[in-house]
Amino acid sequence: MYEISYLQMFVFITVCWIIFRVAHAIIKKEVKWKRELQLLLVYICIVVIARYIYFPRELVNGKIALLKVDFSKILEFNINWRALTFLWERYDGWKGNVIGNISMFIPVGIVWPVCFKELNSISKVTLAGFVYTLLIEISQLPLERVTDVDDLILNTTGTFIGALIYFSIKKIRNK
Repeated sequence: MYEISYLQMFVFITVCWIIFRVAHAIIKKEVKWKRELQLLLVYICIVVIARYIYFPRELVNGKIALLKVDFSKILEFNINWRALTFLWERYDGWKGNVIGNISMFIPVGIVWPVCFKELNSISKVTLAGFVYTLLIEISQLPLERVTDVDDLILNTTGTFIGALIYFSIKKIRNK
């Protein structure tokens, strides 16, 4: 069993981000600062989502609780396959879970089409958000977390809403 603090994960993500961006600059032999500032929004989405996806919301002694990783549990598949469980099984905090999962991914639906011109439609952004969420849910298998089809649905819904907002504003501005 391994325990990881949010600070450790934050540093890991940040170091990986910096190495990737520096390598990109070396390969391209240039740095486009406007592009780097745009991509900084993607980085912010990643670190904020990592905080709430992997670490418990409740603080322990005023600090973010540790993430517990147990690779021996990866084959136990702690997965909720029942879609929209919160509709028929009301558990404590279900409203916060629904609203939190959707609202956490709205920025993804807004930021990604700004940063990645290939994501030029609501459907492409939504599909990218779905794949991103699927990777997150798969990464939760060795953790003391539940991989949940509801999270996949709610996070993708948040990405869709964000994309709808982005493309609606873009359409209004183009008129």
